[in-house]
Amino acid sequence: MPKRVLTGTIVSDKMDKTVVVLVERKIKHPLYGKIMRRSKKYSAHDEDNKFRTGEVVRIEETKPISKNKTWRVLEQVGGRAEADAPAAVNEVVEPAEA
Repeated sequence: MPKRVLTGTIVSDKMDKTVVVLVERKIKHPLYGKIMRRSKKYSAHDEDNKFRTGEVVRIEETKPISKNKTWRVLEQVGGRAEADAPAAVNEVVEPAEA
């Protein structure tokens, strides 16, 4: 049986060798026909701790690694999204002179 492969965005990389990946899908409401977004978070194994928050990655189903971890990160699909990237902490914004 083939393994499932999903694509999602990393929302947390604070654990050791684990990342949390948010996978979104779009479904059509059965009665009204509106397109709705549904999302689910998966804990995925990241052996080398090389993936960071905001990156788009592909994850693959695997045998259970721990209680909540049955996925592993295959590869990075896209770079870090600018909207998800946190602003610089020490950045000083000067008010505009009128």
